[in-house]
Amino acid sequence: MAKEQQPEVLKVLDVAKTQFYHFTAVVISGMGFFTDSYDLFCISLVTKLLGRIYYHIEGSAKPGSLPPNVAAAVNGVALCGTLAGQLFFGWLGDKLGRKGAYGITLMLMVGCSIGSGLSFGSSPTSVIATLCFFRFWLGFGIGGDYPLSATIMSEYANKRTRGAFIASVFAMQGFGILAGGMVAIVVSSIFRALYHADPYSVDPIGSTVPQADYVWRIILMFGAIPAALTFYSRMKMPETPRYTALVAKDQTKACQDMAKVLNVEIKEKQEVAQPQNNRSSKFALFSKEFLRRHGLHLLGTASTWFLLDIAYYSQNLFQKDIFSAVGWLPSASSMSALDELYKIARAQTLIALCGTVPGYWVTVFLIDHIGRFAIQLIGFFFMTVFMFVLAIPYHHWTRPENNIGFIVIYGLTFFFANFGPNSTTFVIPAEIFPARFRSTCHGISAAAGKAGAIIGAFGFLYASQNQDQTKTDAGYPPGIGMRNSLIVLGVISILGFFFTFLVPESKGKSLEEMSRENEDEGDQVQPNRVEVTV
Repeated sequence: MAKEQQPEVLKVLDVAKTQFYHFTAVVISGMGFFTDSYDLFCISLVTKLLGRIYYHIEGSAKPGSLPPNVAAAVNGVALCGTLAGQLFFGWLGDKLGRKGAYGITLMLMVGCSIGSGLSFGSSPTSVIATLCFFRFWLGFGIGGDYPLSATIMSEYANKRTRGAFIASVFAMQGFGILAGGMVAIVVSSIFRALYHADPYSVDPIGSTVPQADYVWRIILMFGAIPAALTFYSRMKMPETPRYTALVAKDQTKACQDMAKVLNVEIKEKQEVAQPQNNRSSKFALFSKEFLRRHGLHLLGTASTWFLLDIAYYSQNLFQKDIFSAVGWLPSASSMSALDELYKIARAQTLIALCGTVPGYWVTVFLIDHIGRFAIQLIGFFFMTVFMFVLAIPYHHWTRPENNIGFIVIYGLTFFFANFGPNSTTFVIPAEIFPARFRSTCHGISAAAGKAGAIIGAFGFLYASQNQDQTKTDAGYPPGIGMRNSLIVLGVISILGFFFTFLVPESKGKSLEEMSRENEDEGDQVQPNRVEVTV
């Protein structure tokens, strides 16, 4: 088997110095992920408020809560849209180019973030239906950002710092989650100051002031602002040189685009490009040749992302339920609607600040030093350990004097999820597949992750219910309990640890080396030669 030479323009890209444009690309792509995480996770902050506003039951000892089917739909519909968007835009990014599909995702996010705060009617059914409609399409746009942002960043970065730049884009998720909590704290604080309300136990009706209906809408619609701010910059980004050179087969244009954004002058010296008869450029997605070269890798990236997201989204979307179960939040009846929102947001912000955000950035600083494989193994291992530490002596943690210890260990599960598989499962699929399949395969891997997230969102909601029917939330059947649910999440993390062995290490290697882009079973091809001036 012969090897085709790597086009010179890509060699230059692999060894290019880190420049201002690399950081610009991180910000432009990263703001999309800031918006993504804000929109996906802020819904968990307002679901209890929605229950109080629209599902109050006269004479009930407990505040209103979303019925099981409504809660599942509100929490899960955006994830369903995200899964569909990852598959569609992943495919589109390989067909039209990364840039061609990039603006569409942002327009969907802006429009549907605003739409999420609107209602076609005032009845609970119409409000929830409108919310679910716009959140599905919001998720569809968010889904597109996963394969496109990862692929764009990987195809512009040099091989020495590529992992850090891709991880930096994804790390903006942490700031999005943090911003969601902070926006909820600010908005709820303002409305609490303006409109005083007694606890539910004192005044069931008055505990939810009419103006609370504006609060959840403002929180959801705020997600449109950061996305809108980056729209112009996204539209000005050129196509990635790798897509232009390897997929569009236009090395001249690749040189021109690269010269625009990086501080290099590239002059083509030879215009002759002989026909490529190599098998590596002909095999189709899911063909025998593809499966031989990349089948196990795709299984590894998809399975680890699937398993990670079951655990990660179960924890993230239902933090409020976990906090309530261990007594860290007061009982709902002892608070007004806005008090409850404020305290939920404060708790989630604390977890994001102490566990989530640091985990992302430790990955950024270490990924190109210790590698993706090691970080993913470390993350899954400690997620497993801390899940079991929480689950096995669960009743110990429910005692008021042990709440702080519970929160510390719970925060460490988030730290090692983000300094671990939540970051690496995003990075690796953008590095190990051929350019013409890169966006599609990343989309498939990400969609497998969102399938896991959907299982986590729907399954955990029911599974974590108390085994005693009299202690379940209204409308829910008995579940396996919080303790057993945490044990299940620990077992899932163990499986993720072992499936990680299907994933290759890409640290310090070029994308073409990892994807075996240049392998040829025929004659060698003489690529265009370029002259580079830095």
